[in-house]
Amino acid sequence: MTDYQTARVSLGVRLRELRGEAGLSGRELAARLDWQPSKVSKLEHGRQTASVEDLRSWARVCGRPQATEGLLAQLRSLETHYASWRRQLAGGHGPRQRSYSPLDSRTRHFRIFEAACVPGLLQTQDYAKFMFRRGVRRHRTPDDGDEAVRARMERQGILDLPDKTFHVLLWEPALRIRLGPDVVMVEQLSRVITEIARERVEIGVIPMAMSMDVVPSHGFWIFDDDRVLVETIGAELCLTEEVAVTPYVRMFDELSRSALRGLAAIRLVESVRRDLGGGAQTSPDRK
Repeated sequence: MTDYQTARVSLGVRLRELRGEAGLSGRELAARLDWQPSKVSKLEHGRQTASVEDLRSWARVCGRPQATEGLLAQLRSLETHYASWRRQLAGGHGPRQRSYSPLDSRTRHFRIFEAACVPGLLQTQDYAKFMFRRGVRRHRTPDDGDEAVRARMERQGILDLPDKTFHVLLWEPALRIRLGPDVVMVEQLSRVITEIARERVEIGVIPMAMSMDVVPSHGFWIFDDDRVLVETIGAELCLTEEVAVTPYVRMFDELSRSALRGLAAIRLVESVRRDLGGGAQTSPDRK
């Protein structure tokens, strides 16, 4: 169970306690709130997230309005683990990119695995532009593409800070999925080759043909050993409890053993680039 799920179940337990202390059945509570009984059940069993008004109404009907602040505190804790894209991107992609600055500043070791796209820290401007366009369409958020691209490029400055280390794993599909025109993809693959060659970031590429003991079901970022960010279709999950972080650390280590590095990784990326019509160029640092 993730931190978010655990927090939602914990909130449901507290709601059920308040109802029990008030001597109300689920149906009685639903009737007083003009809700469907199923809503009470879903909230109490952690299958639905309560709104602020839901919690205020619940405490009031249970005769415990003083419990409202405690319930709201639990809700705020829950929201630190689960942030919907609609809410996160309400002000556009640019502000969200800059919101990572405090986390980037205090993190010393970044471990990044991507299964479907090149991570933002390695993206070219044009590739990033197409990524943001997709986000705007999918989540119907403000279109601030130019600002978002600038913010992403500025964020990449952390790659050259001497007190930080980066380990990036790319599954081959992340290089092959056409998230922009071929010319944009070719340029992006050239950037990946350059970054592999300059060795500031340790980049491993996992071939699709590689036999693996683990299933790379989705991408994730590990910040030091105490925080994992996972992007889902509808939200970003922030996992901070050791029991939730440890499986991702182990997964990263397992995936890392299947990755090609150095010249072997460059050759694989070059083969993908050739498939896109990018020719057989070599990086300027390649021997």
